[in-house]
Amino acid sequence: MIPADLAAARAHMVRDHLQARGVDSPRVLAAFERVPRERFVPEPARARAYADQALAIGHGQTISQPYMVAVMTEALELDGSERVLEVGTGSGYQAAVLAELAREVWSVERIPALGAEAAALLAELGYANVRVVCSDGSLGWPEQAPYDAVIVTAAAPAPPPSLLAQLSPDGGRLVVPVGDRDLQYLAVVERHGTEYVTRRSVGCRFVPLLGAEGWPD
Repeated sequence: MIPADLAAARAHMVRDHLQARGVDSPRVLAAFERVPRERFVPEPARARAYADQALAIGHGQTISQPYMVAVMTEALELDGSERVLEVGTGSGYQAAVLAELAREVWSVERIPALGAEAAALLAELGYANVRVVCSDGSLGWPEQAPYDAVIVTAAAPAPPPSLLAQLSPDGGRLVVPVGDRDLQYLAVVERHGTEYVTRRSVGCRFVPLLGAEGWPD
């Protein structure tokens, strides 16, 4: 059972950091109520697990602030039937949220140690519908394409062409931070056949997406 203080902190996060700021999908809010965010942060930072801030997880990477995870997740408009690709496994928290909302999740991490830790934790928590692979995420994971939804948890200079190509042509949706290394905005791209429709969402700040179709390492 979750300790009372963590339960209160999680409820506060959902109510005051997500719902009060405009995240209104009942399915998304319920997923955030279920996923134990404290398990995805290093032990010394667990007291701050439900604060609305990004936290360092090692290897120069972070776990994104809950609000941004929620905004990106809500933008995918998942109904539970989808196959989702996540680029940038990191701690595994975003993958766990996606696993609550989609049929199948493939998550690509370029740092082997992070990928292994996240895969072990996700398995321990019972997320059997998530598969973590180690590769250059900017190129996606073509072995399992097409995807109904693709989410990128690092900032790219532009939507990577490989990820666009791996979207389902029947309304596949990509959510990716786009901009320079210091400041970005969320781009939401929908694919309809050979056409891609892009809208600009909120401003954000992410670590850079490193790889062949991201930033040079």
